[in-house]
Amino acid sequence: MKNLLLLSLLFSINASAQIQVCQFNAEWNSANTVGWVMDLDDCKTKSYTDIAKNPELATKHKIAVIPTIIIFKDDIEVARFQADLSFKMQATKEEVQEEIDNILMSDF
Repeated sequence: MKNLLLLSLLFSINASAQIQVCQFNAEWNSANTVGWVMDLDDCKTKSYTDIAKNPELATKHKIAVIPTIIIFKDDIEVARFQADLSFKMQATKEEVQEEIDNILMSDF
C-alpha cells in the first residue's frame, strides 16, 4: 500500500511538471480576468500575462481576443480557450481542468 501511494505521488509530481497554464489579458479588461485559473490542479506553472505590457508575447502566441487561456505541455501549446466578442471567457474551470486531465492521461 505504501509503495502504491509513493508511486501515485511520484506520478502526480512528474505529470504536473509538464503542464503550464497561462492567461493572457490586459489591465483595461481586468473586469473579465479569469480568477479561477490560479486554482487549477496538476499544473507546474500558472501565470498571467498583460498583453498591453508584453505585446511581444501577444504576437508570439497569436492572441486575437482576451482573455485567452493557453495550456502548454513541454512548452508546446496543446489547448486554447478564448473569450467571446464581449471579452468574457465562456469556458468554465471544469472544462479547462478536464482538458488538463485529458492531456495528462494521454501519456499513458
